[in-house]
Amino acid sequence: MNKRILCLDVGDVRIGVAVSDLTRTIATPVEVIHRVGWGPDCRRIRMLCDQFETDEVLSGLPLNMDGSEGFQARKVREFCAQVEKQGLKVQYQDERLTTVSAEEALLEDGMHRENRKKNVDKVAAALILQQWLDEQKEIQLKEE
Repeated sequence: MNKRILCLDVGDVRIGVAVSDLTRTIATPVEVIHRVGWGPDCRRIRMLCDQFETDEVLSGLPLNMDGSEGFQARKVREFCAQVEKQGLKVQYQDERLTTVSAEEALLEDGMHRENRKKNVDKVAAALILQQWLDEQKEIQLKEE
């Protein structure tokens, strides 16, 4: 498959964005969208999809530690329903602990606190996407 997929780490204040390469092997952080409202936020996501020539979106889904969906997961699904109205296809990926992992990775890189805060959401989106890409490759290998 030679089509990118855009990944979102949807939060109440910011949305981290990452994108795959054309072969869907590597996830790269792109940007952090500062939330202003469903309309502008969804239009920005549509613009990014146009820029990367894709209509496929993967969204992190913040499940509870027991795997159930709580309040935050419902909010993400509601937002993604608006994203779908932009003509985009949305899939979901369990994102438990990805923000913690992103924060740890940035700490290991020696990034200062203020820069970590600016970058953690897009790094979390890249971790969510990379996990999904790796899982898709495993599924593909088992089918062959």
